[in-house]
Amino acid sequence: MTPLLTAVDSFADRLRTLPQSRLSRGAAAEGLALARELAAWTQRIEEPGAAQVREMPDAGMFAVADQVAVAGHDLAEALLAVGASGAPEGIGTAEAVALVEAAARRCGL
Repeated sequence: MTPLLTAVDSFADRLRTLPQSRLSRGAAAEGLALARELAAWTQRIEEPGAAQVREMPDAGMFAVADQVAVAGHDLAEALLAVGASGAPEGIGTAEAVALVEAAARRCGL
């Protein structure tokens, strides 16, 4: 398992254990923002030069952990497919892990 998958799965698992009150006080919004950023990075890798990035929809606070997991796994697969030198500037495993860790800190996880 890559460091990105480890970080994403850990964050998603912790989100799944949060009560509704914590999710509604910002953890779900933070998770959704992270999922959207990871998905955007994947799109930049898979569709270089695309005119517009599609935004991940808000599927609700109880789905956000799954959205984080899916977006993180998609990004890990995209990075694996293009290799370290094929990703756009600023997009890589270390940068993605840092994003996930920062989101976890902001959520108090």
